[in-house]
Amino acid sequence: MDMVCGIHAVLSRLQRSPEKARRLVVAKTRRDRRAREVISLARDAGVRVVRVDEPTLNRLSDGSKHQGVVLECHAFAPESEVSLEERWNEFVDPFVVVLDGILDPRNFGAALRTAAAAGVDVVLYPKSRSAPISTVVHKASSGALEQVLLVQVSNLARRLRWLRENGVWVVGAASDATVSYKGARFSRPLCVVVGSEEKGMRRLTREACDEVVSIPMEAGVDSLNVSVALGVLLFEARSRDT
Repeated sequence: MDMVCGIHAVLSRLQRSPEKARRLVVAKTRRDRRAREVISLARDAGVRVVRVDEPTLNRLSDGSKHQGVVLECHAFAPESEVSLEERWNEFVDPFVVVLDGILDPRNFGAALRTAAAAGVDVVLYPKSRSAPISTVVHKASSGALEQVLLVQVSNLARRLRWLRENGVWVVGAASDATVSYKGARFSRPLCVVVGSEEKGMRRLTREACDEVVSIPMEAGVDSLNVSVALGVLLFEARSRDT
């Protein structure tokens, strides 16, 4: 089971994928308007609602901030590469993000939230060297798992080459790149690739990009949080559409 924690994440899951919800667990002490809204939505969807004490919620959330609500759901499963290829023609001017080697679940979830906020269609991530989909990722993504097509891939460099063969321009981000993101080509269909804060993109991932750009920063600052850097690039790309 997946444990979705927090008011916003629970509301998003109930609104977007109520069929996956199994049970809503609410703190006995939480009886405010927001809690009543969540409970009403759950009951309308036929989801069982139970009230428990705070220690029980703490155990269910496994240390995540639950805000007095936890939604037990059937486990989330990312899409396969076969599914990606079957659905590819659904997307008009595809907007894709690749998360290469994001091991911290909070960063992974925050990056998904940023991608969803920017209107990204597809997010790809590798089977190895990546944070697993967990309660922490659900909480940090704040409902983004239901807004983007999340695809787990076995070979990221090969999949990037497939994207390029299908007309997608691939832009990678690296702190040592000599070209500023302001000078990058951000035309659709587009894929933006970011790596971990510590090591950045892997070599083969970087070599599979059409161009690699950096985000200029003031002296003394080495890097941005990955979700912040991703946001800079994605919203720059969106601004080119206007």
